[in-house]
Amino acid sequence: MRSAGRLVVIVLFEGVDLLDVTGPPEVFALLRRETDGADGYEVVLAAESAGPVTTSAGVRVLPDVTFEELAGRRVDTLLVPGAVETDGGRRVHALVDPAVVARVRELAGRSRRVASVCVGAHILAAAGLLDGRRATTHWSTAGQLAADHPEVEVDADPIFIRDGDVWTGAGISSCLDLSLALVADDFGETTALRVARQLVMYLKRPSGQSQFSVPLEPVSTTRRVEELRHHINRNLDGRLTLADLAASAHVSERQLTRIFKSELGTTPSAYVESARVERARHLLESTDATLERITSACGFGTTDTLIRAFRRRLDTTPMEYRRRFRTEPAG
Repeated sequence: MRSAGRLVVIVLFEGVDLLDVTGPPEVFALLRRETDGADGYEVVLAAESAGPVTTSAGVRVLPDVTFEELAGRRVDTLLVPGAVETDGGRRVHALVDPAVVARVRELAGRSRRVASVCVGAHILAAAGLLDGRRATTHWSTAGQLAADHPEVEVDADPIFIRDGDVWTGAGISSCLDLSLALVADDFGETTALRVARQLVMYLKRPSGQSQFSVPLEPVSTTRRVEELRHHINRNLDGRLTLADLAASAHVSERQLTRIFKSELGTTPSAYVESARVERARHLLESTDATLERITSACGFGTTDTLIRAFRRRLDTTPMEYRRRFRTEPAG
């Protein structure tokens, strides 16, 4: 896609995730249509050579330009997608090619802003562009990013994060949310809203909106913790204090805290709150239950506690969440 406007360069390389590459241009193309071509971007796909690049889906994509042909050009937005591989245990690992890292580092020096899509954050981190910054990536590789780059403040929860002129997005369809946020930043939320309507999307899910649900968190390797997690999910409307959980697991409170930290990377109380928020999200999306009833069903105690938990974890309120994500008409 080419049009007069701000230059957006999307980096191509072998094995790149296809949706990471094709999603953002769709958003930018709709912007051009919604503004009758008056505003927009010039989007180019750049690769090491002019030959076709085979994506992770097996679909071949033809670059618009080579990296050498971009030499000297000022880039408005550099978009960096990612690539992954899975091992025998179906664990996902982000792939980072040093040659791609070098190209991204050079291009970033000529770019007004840089954004990664999904596991592209690993490439930004390897290029030193996330040092001292808060960043996100796909939940399945967040642990890898944190381990490989301790100088990066990894937050696996948000759909996208902006830290100065560097943006990072989670995976995979959230590339659309990230792209809409870029459009809103450049042309205003009214214009971005028109684009979102064409995509049959909300303008943006709140940037703090969780990219994954509690059941998708890594499974513990300890049967005792797994049993405790099931106990928590079965008893969200009851007492789930640290003492109660420790008694249920037949360990001390201190030992339970250590187990949760090592197995799940969080504290027992934080896990309980996330599970309660997850249950509340489901009820808000699929039922007409009042906030008072949801508060009781999820064990929040008071509606104020429920509201505070939503603000803390999702950066929104329960009623705003229902308005955005109601799956059935209320009635």
